[in-house]
Amino acid sequence: MKVTFLLFEGFSNLVLSCLLEPIRMLRELYQDEIEWRVVTPTDTPVPSSSNLHLAPNARIEDIEASDLLVVISSNGYRQHPTPENQRLVMQLVRQSQIVVGADAGVWLLASTGLLDEQTVTMHWAIMSEFAETYPHIQVTQEKYVMEGKFWSCGGASTALDLSLAFIKERFGPAKAYMASSMFTSDGTLQRQEERTPTALHTPRKGRVEPVISIMAETIEHPLSLPALAERAHISPRSLNRLFRAELGMSPGQYYQQLRLSNARELSENTDLDLREIAFRCGYADAASLTKAFRRVFGQPIRQYQKTIHPANTRPLFKGSEN
Repeated sequence: MKVTFLLFEGFSNLVLSCLLEPIRMLRELYQDEIEWRVVTPTDTPVPSSSNLHLAPNARIEDIEASDLLVVISSNGYRQHPTPENQRLVMQLVRQSQIVVGADAGVWLLASTGLLDEQTVTMHWAIMSEFAETYPHIQVTQEKYVMEGKFWSCGGASTALDLSLAFIKERFGPAKAYMASSMFTSDGTLQRQEERTPTALHTPRKGRVEPVISIMAETIEHPLSLPALAERAHISPRSLNRLFRAELGMSPGQYYQQLRLSNARELSENTDLDLREIAFRCGYADAASLTKAFRRVFGQPIRQYQKTIHPANTRPLFKGSEN
């Protein structure tokens, strides 16, 4: 899957992060073939709304096709619909299967006529002005819109919701849950001896959430499924049906992925050896952890670590080499 982020001057760093980071986490967790390119109208760095300059990692002429094109505009959105930018957007839209207007990105998309008779949403602050400027476009206050080819979302929180909804639709609800874990774990901020696993964020409240919280609390000493069901006040059969309906996998499979996700996080962010990590994630020894990790993620945990942290990774942000 190829994702292209088209950034305009004044874009929101937070909106970009909320759209990109779940996709990055998905690739790191499952080694899915996902590639993202960051481009700008002039192939040069553009300042964000907080005046951080981000350099593109691809040129416009190198973009041949995208499964997902994300247009991000924030401050300065009224100045972005120039003839040059409109031609650029229409060119990239023709090459893309799905197009997302994020934050104020729908303003530029709307100026091309591509959104006529469509339903869109955007940052709440520009809704009234947008409705007056583009009366042929239906505006909704929904957090995000995923209809047809043109999708849209507003600020950062809705961008995160859209990103996770996209992962759920394309890759399944279980992977969406796992990808979301990075937004709720504060493990890297704790002292090593205080590290405790936290429950994964769920896109919406549901019956499965309390069970996942119990799983997160018992990672070091995993419960049997009957014991888990008893603590959750649900029958084992109903527990299995619930997880398969909401996550597309058994509770045992999810429990294991939660433990392995925690093992990966500990491996990346602490100096614990594999034996200690195995104990903290409910495995008898390092060999058992490595075997389980390889079975789920396709490679041993140490090799996985090296794969996702290549030494020659080029930073996107200026001054981020350190």
